[in-house]
Amino acid sequence: MRKLTLILSAVLMLNVSMVLADEGMWLLALLKNQNISEMQKKGLKLTAEQIYDVNQSCLKDAVIGLGNAGRPFWHFCTGEIVSPEGLFFTNHHCGFGMIQSHSSVEHDYLADGFWAYSKDQELPNEGITASILVRMEDVTERVMSALNNDMNETKRNEAIEKISKKIAEEATKDTKYHAYVADMFENNQFFLFVYTIYEDIRLVGAPPSSMGKFGGDTDNWMWPRHTADFSMFRIYTAPDGSPAPYAKENVPLKPKHFLPVSIKGIEDGDFAMIMGFPGTTNRYITSYGLQETMDVTNKLRYEIRDVKINVLRKEMASDQAIRIKYASKYASCSNYWKYSNEQNKALKALNTMDIKREIEKQYLKWAEGKEAKYSDVLKILEKSYADRKPYATARMYVLEGLLTGPELPYFAVQCSGLIAALESKDQVRIDGLIKKLKEVAIDFYKDYNPATEQKLIASLFEYTYKNMDPQYYPDFFGQVEKKFKGDFNKYAQTMIEKSVFATQEKFYAFLDNPNPKVLKTDLVLIAGNSIYAKYRELSTSMRDAGKQVDEANRMFVEGMLDINKGKAMAPDANSTIRLTYGNVGSYKPRDAVNYNYYTTIEGVMQKEDPNSSEFTVPQRLKDLYKAKDFGPYTNSKGELVACFITNNDITGGNSGSPVINAKGELIGLAFDGNSEAMSGDIDFEENLQRCINLDVRYALFIIDKYAGATNLIKEMKIVK
Repeated sequence: MRKLTLILSAVLMLNVSMVLADEGMWLLALLKNQNISEMQKKGLKLTAEQIYDVNQSCLKDAVIGLGNAGRPFWHFCTGEIVSPEGLFFTNHHCGFGMIQSHSSVEHDYLADGFWAYSKDQELPNEGITASILVRMEDVTERVMSALNNDMNETKRNEAIEKISKKIAEEATKDTKYHAYVADMFENNQFFLFVYTIYEDIRLVGAPPSSMGKFGGDTDNWMWPRHTADFSMFRIYTAPDGSPAPYAKENVPLKPKHFLPVSIKGIEDGDFAMIMGFPGTTNRYITSYGLQETMDVTNKLRYEIRDVKINVLRKEMASDQAIRIKYASKYASCSNYWKYSNEQNKALKALNTMDIKREIEKQYLKWAEGKEAKYSDVLKILEKSYADRKPYATARMYVLEGLLTGPELPYFAVQCSGLIAALESKDQVRIDGLIKKLKEVAIDFYKDYNPATEQKLIASLFEYTYKNMDPQYYPDFFGQVEKKFKGDFNKYAQTMIEKSVFATQEKFYAFLDNPNPKVLKTDLVLIAGNSIYAKYRELSTSMRDAGKQVDEANRMFVEGMLDINKGKAMAPDANSTIRLTYGNVGSYKPRDAVNYNYYTTIEGVMQKEDPNSSEFTVPQRLKDLYKAKDFGPYTNSKGELVACFITNNDITGGNSGSPVINAKGELIGLAFDGNSEAMSGDIDFEENLQRCINLDVRYALFIIDKYAGATNLIKEMKIVK
């Protein structure tokens, strides 16, 4: 969406490669009309139907969206099927929580890795789902027919929800499919997505974290990389091939299509496409929304999570059991901690604010002479974002510092309904709730340590107290001031010592003899209810102050679509399956720096630092390196390639996505982006954007030579 003059200026200023990336996360059903010709010019050897087709086997049938049972349509990562028995790859960081859930001090799969040498050794993962697209359909006309110009935004959204639900129900009637309607272009376009959702997903293999997370926070969002970011799972079905929950009698999925795995390697300039489930982009955001993202969302997320990360680092380094318990939580927290900071740096360096304002000038010219609902859009957005900023800021402090920073207060909130149940003296209701709470507690306390939680509460509560506007304090801060003289360390210590929620033993003992008076005076529950009430209050205030934002954004995007009528336009990512295409390629991020398009195992050894948990190298890997025992997985120079880069357009959710060559073969797994273009979710940087990928040959080398899991190699169709 940049003007050509701006692109040329950026090229001159940055002295970067003139090979521009192709912006766009494209809808599969529209490839034939929008993109296939350009893709074939770039080197694609396939037809549109070989990528997406409703009636025959195609690439889409090998691409899965990983989700959770409670939220199956929001895909946290992507995977790709690589065998006729439902075996699939995804990233190590995508499987991290599942690997962690099976780990213990006795069986530390995070530290040692895990490999199933036969199917009976594969480990189930309750609550994880895998979605495969059946078909998609443009239903814009039908949705729009249920709307009219007299509707306000609330009524409009209610009507959209109602007709969307009806469309989805009709699409899945008398089938085992799942469907929903997703909006595109800020509610200006609508598509139906129909999926088969599988519920029995089993862990098959994963390298040690020293390899799967090699580089840790230091290398995250950076190139060059040497991370073996992969794990392996398998989809199981009922004996008749239909989706089913875990059961011993289930059998491996027989997929409609699986990807051949190429070990022919990659060269600079090779065609590469990526299919997956990108989470969220904001390419059509205005300068006013961008200001809020930079000054509120990114800035505060980074600053508050920095406090949490420093606590967790010390705690995890002190004890193996704590490291295992908090490994997944730390990884989740740290990923967007660094992302927020790097994105702000990139947005400033690339003058994204000026680019947004230039786009807004185009919009204003288009809006001249049109009705006020278009011509006043930018004024409305400017005022709405300004009005909601105080609430947005306070809400961010409460969310990151109090609600999701520590864990115990919000866990207690989920138990607050027990007070009313106990006071009702309805024993059936009480027994049912206690049974449910005991089940919930098992999952919560499994990855919880009271001493660590105490430190998190003290540090994060104090930071929030000192930095947020006092007029938005939750009520319990007054209790800390009055009874504890503002000493959050003493407050947190007393909380953990006295609360029935502090440990699983205390909580179960309380549930065996529950008393509503105890709950009403419990410091953890008092804090939790106060925090949650303030969060809801601030969310409402923020929504009310900025109530015109959604409608104005919709009008703005409607204008941008009209301005660009006749051009292929990609909607923002929203966790629906997309395709992006481009090429393998090196880049020059700044003066006198030229990054090659691939890295090798040589770099792993060069980065090794026995004193850093981020750069340790297993002895087995060092032995294989010393012996140059790389098997058939080297390039023409005899190098074992670790990672490579392409200029594909990806974002979160694309983690684990297949990188596919011109013939439809798997060549890598997407796992990261580069810091110089972290502005990409908001404004795609054509010159600098790079997708960081694991070379599939490095994964095969680890499976074969490092782990000796030749059973998995034999399952795959290896193309030489």
